[in-house]
Amino acid sequence: MKMVEVAQSILGERLHNTPATSSVKAFAPTNIALCKYWGKRDQELNLPVTSSLSISLGDKGATTIIRMSSDAHDHVSLNDQEIDLASSFGKRLIVFLNLFRKTRDKFDIIIHANIPIAAGLASSASGFASLVKALNELYQWNLSTQELSILARLGSGSACRSLWDGFVEWHAGVRADGMDSFGEKLQATWPEFCVGLLLVSEKEKEVSSREAMQRTIETNAAYQRWPEKVTKDLAAIKLAINEKNFELLGKTTESNALMMHAMMLTTQPPIQYSTPETLALMQKIWRLRSEGLPVYFTQDAGPNLKLLFLAENKVVLAQNFPGMEIVQPG
Repeated sequence: MKMVEVAQSILGERLHNTPATSSVKAFAPTNIALCKYWGKRDQELNLPVTSSLSISLGDKGATTIIRMSSDAHDHVSLNDQEIDLASSFGKRLIVFLNLFRKTRDKFDIIIHANIPIAAGLASSASGFASLVKALNELYQWNLSTQELSILARLGSGSACRSLWDGFVEWHAGVRADGMDSFGEKLQATWPEFCVGLLLVSEKEKEVSSREAMQRTIETNAAYQRWPEKVTKDLAAIKLAINEKNFELLGKTTESNALMMHAMMLTTQPPIQYSTPETLALMQKIWRLRSEGLPVYFTQDAGPNLKLLFLAENKVVLAQNFPGMEIVQPG
């Protein structure tokens, strides 16, 4: 099993560590991709076809508490709801935990997320990142953030970008074992940069990101153009961040998201995450921009939009989009 080999390579003798305490707690922010991760070159190791780049959302994310179980069984809850460990997600979580613990170690895991779950807001990214941070403390691994990023990626690809605040690039890497595929925080900061969360629906999506990615690769000939676009978009977004060129960042980010969704619409069978309300919001954003208001959006695998704008336009955008939650990550 390749995941086991990665865990052994990073942890070595630390895999034999015993829990240093009976309870630990860790937080990780969710992240919104400006240049998207869409498609895997290795399903088991969550290795991406392309690199990507994201912005973390401050205190929006997941807090994970791990306690040693008192009854020799695993128990997991998410926002006070017990997780069925026989479900698809439950099995995936147990496989992940088994990479790092002795058979006798059983946990009570309590996860609290202050973002909607499975609705296109990278909830799994912050969940697995916070879980890895908690395990690092529980077993006293003393790993570097880069090593934690690689381990978090085994649970959820985009989790490798949720170990840092600010702008983070996920290097796709080329190695088969994935040891060169990890997140790296960009040094550039942008205090005026804002993200507005427009929640159309908090319902769990019918088609998971994992399934949608694979369907796109397997059935859509247009996917062969995606790596070339990402290469160009990634360079443009990094330049925009360094030069504080908001127009370049906004138009590149929006175009990147729209191509991702266009590919999904032309898969077999098609995948449509946008609702009529999502499309109406897009039209409103384009109208406001045509009237001179510098605002752009991005959209992940879900109906919800994230507006991108600068702090000087917070008031007018809050008036145009009542109920929008504004995050200023910098």
